[in-house]
Amino acid sequence: MSERRQLINLAYRLLGSLAEAEDAVQETYARWYAMSRQQQEAIESPGAWLMAVASRICLNLLGSARARRERYVGEWIPEPLPDIAEWITRRGGTTADPADRVTLDESINMAFLVVLESMTPAERVAFILHDVFRYSFAEVAEIVGRTPAACRQLAYSARGRIRKSPAPATPTAHQASIVREFKQAWEAKDIHTLIGLLDPDATAIADGGGLATAAPRPIEGGEQIARYYVDLASQAPRNATILERTVNGQPGLVAQQDGVTVTVFAFDIAGGRITHIWSVRNPDKLRPWTRG
Repeated sequence: MSERRQLINLAYRLLGSLAEAEDAVQETYARWYAMSRQQQEAIESPGAWLMAVASRICLNLLGSARARRERYVGEWIPEPLPDIAEWITRRGGTTADPADRVTLDESINMAFLVVLESMTPAERVAFILHDVFRYSFAEVAEIVGRTPAACRQLAYSARGRIRKSPAPATPTAHQASIVREFKQAWEAKDIHTLIGLLDPDATAIADGGGLATAAPRPIEGGEQIARYYVDLASQAPRNATILERTVNGQPGLVAQQDGVTVTVFAFDIAGGRITHIWSVRNPDKLRPWTRG
């Protein structure tokens, strides 16, 4: 069971969903315990076996997930994760599951997860296993059922997608100050300040999954986004509050009503301006942000 931390880390990166990652890891262990003790003892490295099985399960899930997401209501955004300190606080000061703690500590930012979504399942698995978990291409080949040369090409193609969407070089402290300014201007319905904080070509995407109201399509352009958010502020109920929180390891915002999280906002910032806003409203994806 000591391998569970690593398995959750792997599956979350591959699937972009903590709920699906937990299911994949559960299935991995089900296959382990379905074997006889003799079969288990014949495996030289149980940890490597578990990682390989989990990777294959995720590869299969990614194929079916793409089909499900084509039928998804509105835009699909990876499941956001809170900072571990916040998770513990919501659980009344109790220690979170060790697997959750490692997953949260090592979570990758939302912009990176979104780029991963643009990859084919094979590209994503090859890239994550090789570039993130440092598996050799020979090891990756055994897992995905392709030649080492083919896996090398898959990872190369995946890196090309990453290069087209470089990670922001803005220091975290500066990102936090920009997100704070955005929050203050939004609450004040200061459209001019909002426009100044947003890149002219910024994009805002919302995920309601058909279970919560959300913009059905991406909103393009800084001015259009600013006007949309001012309209949201005008319609917000009196019991709504906006809080600064860490989202996937980076500064973000959380909207709550009567203390219950209803939206999580993740930001991508480059050149001192906000280039992307991802708002997750699907309650099924906010499970890590709720109490208990």
